[in-house]
Amino acid sequence: MSYFVFLKDMDNVEGSIYKIAENQSDLNNLNITPSIYKIIEDSQENFNAVKLNIKFPLKYTGNTIIFINVINNYSTKRPLEEEINNFKNQIKQFTDNNPNHPLFNLWNNYYNQLNNLNLDNINYPLNISLMQYFNDLGQPSYNILQIP
Repeated sequence: MSYFVFLKDMDNVEGSIYKIAENQSDLNNLNITPSIYKIIEDSQENFNAVKLNIKFPLKYTGNTIIFINVINNYSTKRPLEEEINNFKNQIKQFTDNNPNHPLFNLWNNYYNQLNNLNLDNINYPLNISLMQYFNDLGQPSYNILQIP
């Protein structure tokens, strides 16, 4: 089972997603206090769709997650570059502050993968997410919501 972590007591409020975890181990490594969040178990299929930025968990109602489809369209290099820089900044913040975290190497490696991506080798417009792009190349892909 996969897990979606929302802000507690935000039933039916858009934008209340906090983190996602593919399994119990990843959930445990998020270092959250479960009592202050609403944790909803969901399918691997929905997790993969969110991980690849095909769907987004808009809100929850009770224990049901409401997803919306994501439209990915990078008409030029610039918006993709901005998204990557934002992602890298968040990863760097995590790795700088958590050098002994069990997922440090995973995120450090992903930071390097993002850093080494040659955006000039991508054909634009790119109508898939960065995560789907990596996945299609057989490379690791992670969603920003997975950063502990």
